Amino acid sequence: MKNVTTQVAIVGAGPAGMILALLLQMRGIDCVVLERRARVDVLARIRAGVLEPAAVQFLRESGLVTRLDLLGRPRNGSRIAWQDRPGLMIDVKRWTGTEMMAYGQTFLTEDLYAQGDGLGLSLFERVTDLDVTGLEGVRPQVEFRTPDGAFHLNCDYVIGCDGARGQCAGLIPEANRRTYERVYPFGWLGIMVEAPPVDDFTYIHHVDGFALAAQRGPNLSRYYVQTPLDEGVEAWPDDRFWKTFLHRAPSDLAAQVVTGPSIEKSLAPLRSRVIEPMRWGRLLLAGDAAHVVPPTGAKGLNLAISDARLLSRALIAYYGEGRSDLLDSYSADALRRVWVASNLSWRLTRLLHVFPGEPSIDARLRQCDYEQLLESDDLQRALARDYAGISLSG
Repeated sequence: MKNVTTQVAIVGAGPAGMILALLLQMRGIDCVVLERRARVDVLARIRAGVLEPAAVQFLRESGLVTRLDLLGRPRNGSRIAWQDRPGLMIDVKRWTGTEMMAYGQTFLTEDLYAQGDGLGLSLFERVTDLDVTGLEGVRPQVEFRTPDGAFHLNCDYVIGCDGARGQCAGLIPEANRRTYERVYPFGWLGIMVEAPPVDDFTYIHHVDGFALAAQRGPNLSRYYVQTPLDEGVEAWPDDRFWKTFLHRAPSDLAAQVVTGPSIEKSLAPLRSRVIEPMRWGRLLLAGDAAHVVPPTGAKGLNLAISDARLLSRALIAYYGEGRSDLLDSYSADALRRVWVASNLSWRLTRLLHVFPGEPSIDARLRQCDYEQLLESDDLQRALARDYAGISLSG
C-alpha cells in the first residue's frame, strides 16, 4: 500500500470539488482529489449551466474559467409561458440591475480540469474501495484503490463533494445527521439537439404538464417535458418528444424551435434533499453531497460554487492565519443559502408543474398564484431577486 500525506482530501471531482481544490492549490495548500469515474466520463456529463451574477463575478475574479465570456450567453432572466394567459419575464436585469449567464457545466468542468493540469493538481481517477476513518480525531485516514494500486492517505480534513449518491454524507453518524427530503411524483425527460436555441430560457406551464426550452451553446439546445417516472427513456422516441413539447409550447415559441435528432436523452427524477449539519468532526460536505434541489430554480450548480467559495475562504484562513472560526461557522453559513435556494426551487416547481392526482382546487390556486405575479411588481421583484441569488450573495 502506497502512503500519501496531504492537508485536505477532497472526494469528488465535480464542480464543487475541483473549484475548491484549485483555489487551495493556488494558495499553496496541499490537497488531493479522489474521483470514482474516469476523466472522460466526468467530462462527458451534460448538465445545466445557468449562473447567478455572484457566481459569474466569482469565477471571473478567481481566474478558474477561461471561456466564460467567449462561450457564455448573458441573460436578462427567464420567461414563463402559461397556457391561455399572458407570459411573464423573471426580469433579473430590470429588478436587480444584474445579469445571469448561460454557461454549460460541461464547459466549466473542462476549464477546471485544464487548470488542474496546469497547476499539477493531484487527482486520482477510478477510485474504488474508499474507506474513511478518524473523522473525530486530528488526522483522518483515507484508504482507497485505483488501477495503479492501493493507497493510504493521511490528511487534516476530508471534504465530501461526491454527489447525492456518494458515501460521504453517510459518514456522519445517523444520530448526528438529519435529512430533509421531498420526492416529486414526476421527472423531466430531456433531449439535447445540435440546433440554435430559442431566444429565451423559457418555462412552460400547460394543463398536460410542464415543459422547458433551455440553451447550452450557440448551436446546442436542451428541451424538457414533464413525464411520469414509470416511463423510461426508451418510451420516448424523438417523434413523440417533439410532438409533446410543441403541443405544450405556445405558438410563438413553437415557431422558434428548430427540431432535429437528439444527440443525448435522459430522464431525471425530481427531488429536494438537505442534510444537516454540513460539518461533522473533520468532515465537511459540499455540493450535491449535502443538498439536492429540483432543477426548476437553476440552483444546483450555483450552490456548489457557493459551497466551494465558503470552504476555500475557511481553509485559507485556517492554514494562513490559524483561524478556525470560518470552519466552525461553515455549516450554518452554507445552509442559510441552501434553504433559500431550496425554497425558491420548491415554489417554482409547485407553480409550474401539474401534480398527478391533485384535487382541482390546487390547479385553481396555482393559477391564482400566477395571476398575482402578473399583477404585482413587488412579487416580480422578490422572485427576480431570489432567482438571481441576490439574497445568497456575500
